[in-house]
Amino acid sequence: MKYIKHLLLFTLLIGTTLAAREQVKVKFDNLQIEKFIKLVAEISKKNILVTNKINGTVDLVTTAPIYDDEVMGILVSVLESKGFTLVQKGSYYEVVRSTEAAKHNVPVVRSGNIARGHTMVTQAIKVKGENVDIVAAKVRYLISKTAKLMTMKESNTLLLTDYPANIQTIKRIISDIDTKNKKIIKIIPVEHAELKQLHTQVTDIAKSIFNEKVATQSVKVLLNNDVNGLVLVGNPDQVKELAKIIKTLDTEQNLNEVVQILPLKNSEAKNVLATLNEIITKQTFTDPSLKPNVSANEEINAIILVGNPSLLKGLVKIIETLDKEKYQVYVQARIVEINKNDAEQIGLKYSLGALDVSSSGLLAFSGNFGGSSAASIIQSLGVAIPEDAGTTGLAIGASLDFLQTKGASKTVSSPSILCVNNQESSIYVGKTLSFQTGSNTAGTLGTTSSYKREDVGLTLKIKPRVSSKDKVTLDVEAILENVLATVDTNNQPVTTKQNVLTQAILRHGETIIIGGLVKNYTSTTESKVPILGYIPILGLLFTHNDTSDQQDNLIVILTPYIIEKSEKLSQLQRELGELSRLQREYNKEVFSQIEEKSKEENK
Repeated sequence: MKYIKHLLLFTLLIGTTLAAREQVKVKFDNLQIEKFIKLVAEISKKNILVTNKINGTVDLVTTAPIYDDEVMGILVSVLESKGFTLVQKGSYYEVVRSTEAAKHNVPVVRSGNIARGHTMVTQAIKVKGENVDIVAAKVRYLISKTAKLMTMKESNTLLLTDYPANIQTIKRIISDIDTKNKKIIKIIPVEHAELKQLHTQVTDIAKSIFNEKVATQSVKVLLNNDVNGLVLVGNPDQVKELAKIIKTLDTEQNLNEVVQILPLKNSEAKNVLATLNEIITKQTFTDPSLKPNVSANEEINAIILVGNPSLLKGLVKIIETLDKEKYQVYVQARIVEINKNDAEQIGLKYSLGALDVSSSGLLAFSGNFGGSSAASIIQSLGVAIPEDAGTTGLAIGASLDFLQTKGASKTVSSPSILCVNNQESSIYVGKTLSFQTGSNTAGTLGTTSSYKREDVGLTLKIKPRVSSKDKVTLDVEAILENVLATVDTNNQPVTTKQNVLTQAILRHGETIIIGGLVKNYTSTTESKVPILGYIPILGLLFTHNDTSDQQDNLIVILTPYIIEKSEKLSQLQRELGELSRLQREYNKEVFSQIEEKSKEENK
């Protein structure tokens, strides 16, 4: 009757029975824990051993009946709040400290069985698809405060002492983790593809489509030379997906995709090969076997590529760019020798500007032959000007032709040369002479002399560099070698050499004049009185020798024409033919005007 006074209401209702469970309705306030333990023992009909004094009270407010076996769970909760718990020992329960529960031989539930009840039990949980330490770290926060958790790496097993409800929760979570992260091993033989190359490709693909940071998605791709295959380790779904990709990539390779022979149309194979080797040498390859092999066949002027198709694509693009049809430059040259004295006399006779050896002086001279008004003269002739034909060039041509008709100049050579862009071409006009290099007296055999053959003349070197369809830079070098009439102290001829090196930027069809190559000499003119001057001995009295210093100026006139494509060469030749005809018509008109003007001035 002592504890009855602490009960506000205690009613035991024996009513509906469900699976041997009885409903009870309890409600108490400020009930001492020791008395509550006695109450639970009576309701559950279980013996409870209490060896420690537990202070405190407990309140329970209910609005509906509870089952008798749930009262034991309430007691466990109350005891937990005070640092104690119940441990089943055979037919009775003992109240022990929660921190020492694992030492009191709590019941062991066999692995695979379901833990039941309200008191602590111990159960081993097998982990299959994940590292047991990793799993323990993930589920540790789910166990109760006083539970004990340890791992056994040897068997990948987790040993847990806790309340049955907690154990069941942890088992369900581990089951889900194992299911999602179950790993398999699959060996896929490689039949056609190059093993190292395929391994690199598949590894890159796996990194792209799977998240390596997620354990359930990570797939390891291993290379095995013994079976010439790839080993996949990972989740079944991911391994299956990657295996399909490997089968797709492991197709029989087409030889044309591995070996490519590229005939060159516009470039030399050895030059292209040097460029490719320089590019490849500077590249870094993670696998040396992936480095492409490049060689040249000069017989068919082709580049041979052997290697990975993806790498060869880049090399093919480079080769196509290097093998594009190159610009060509057709250079018309005219080498003219002008006598300064004769040119000046012609200038005085026809009231033309005096000849200056510089290009600017020559242009001033030619200005009297149309110059800027050349277009109007051509228009008066009623002829069409070919495309890109420079009117200034017509005026220069007319001035030189006029000097030649009057004997003041002569055309040494009129060569034409077709140059490839960025390649040097040369023109040589001259002769080969023999020069004595020594003599040797050998007894009765007499004196023998040795000679050396030397080229003496004009050498013209031209290197074009096209910057656009209508502009070209010409690197020009003119070398003039000459033999003087005098001899040195060894009775050897004296030679001279003059060199002009220049660079000019010209438009298509524009003319440049290179001067400064001068030859000085003395000219002797003999004049005789008719009849008397030809009488032997006596004729010397009627003969006069006139000596004068002469100067010949050698000028080089260059006109470049840019040819973008080789098929346009024939079109250019037709236009140049028309331009030549136009020059003759132009000369005829201009010469006639000069002669008429000269006659009027001399009247």
